[in-house]
Formats: sequence, structure tokens, C-alpha cells
Amino acid sequence: MSLIEMMILGFLSERSMCGYELRKKMEQLQGYARKFSDGAIYPATNRLVEAGLISEQASIRDGRQRRVFTLLDAGRAKLIDELKSTSGFNLTDFTRWTVVLTFLSVVPDKTDRDAVLRRRYDLLNGHDVHFFYCDAGNPLSAEQSDDPYRKGIITVHDAQIAAELEWLRSMLEM
Repeated sequence: MSLIEMMILGFLSERSMCGYELRKKMEQLQGYARKFSDGAIYPATNRLVEAGLISEQASIRDGRQRRVFTLLDAGRAKLIDELKSTSGFNLTDFTRWTVVLTFLSVVPDKTDRDAVLRRRYDLLNGHDVHFFYCDAGNPLSAEQSDDPYRKGIITVHDAQIAAELEWLRSMLEM
């Protein structure tokens, strides 16, 4: 499932929306990082309608013709399955991980939610998640960088990882 499709299903799990509302919600979630066009939204909604995951109904809102989308039971089940099985790039990429976290509460079973959080915790706690490396292949610390901007990236990244690990431990009651 694409990230766009996951966001569409996730936002529709909250309430029915037209394409414009979906686009605005998706842009708010992604912040400055990404703008979404109708050319990205509507092909995705068409695929989801064809797959029987959402329904579409024409409606007049604010005097304008709108396509209003509603999450179907099959769509909720698909979203839950995607969230429960979060792995790979959805687990390692911070932008994708943010989308997973945004909708993780849709998963009804705490044990399943905790399993996703545990996979992220294990990734951050046991793997090398650095940006810059020395010529020998070892990660650079902020103190080892002469470039003030790279030093800034490393410092902020390390603080973010430490804060996320602390939050994950509290969520997992570790």
C-alpha cells in the first residue's frame, strides 16, 4: 500500500471527506515536506474505490460538486492489517513512521500496537541510525565533525532519537 493510500484510509477512519479535505489533511500531516495535487489524490481514491476499500458519492457542498469518500469495513480491515504489519521503509523512514503513528490508534488490540512500537524501539536501540560516516565507515559524532551545519544535523538527530526512545520505553512500560 502506498503512503498516500494509507493516509487516505487513515483520515477516512475518522470521518467521511471529500478529496479537497483529504488533500489538506495530508498536507498538514506532511508539513512543509510535501504538497499533494489532485493528480496524486484522485488516482489513489479511484484505486481504493475499485478495490472496495472506500465508497464514493457525489455531493453538493458549499455550492460545489464534491466527491465524498467513506471508509468501508474492508478498508478499515486493510488499514489495520497494514499498520499491524508495519516494517521496512515504513518503520525506518521518519516521514513514513509519522504516518504510521498518526493512525496506529485505529488498531484495536494494544498488543498489536505495542508490537509495532517494539519493532521501532528495537530498530532505534540496536541499529546504526546515523547520517554521516568517516572514511573507515564508522558513524561520526557531532564532536567529530568540523562542519557546523552537519554538526547541527547530528546534534538534532541524536536528540530526536533519544527522545523517541524515551517515549517508546514509556509507551511499552519498560
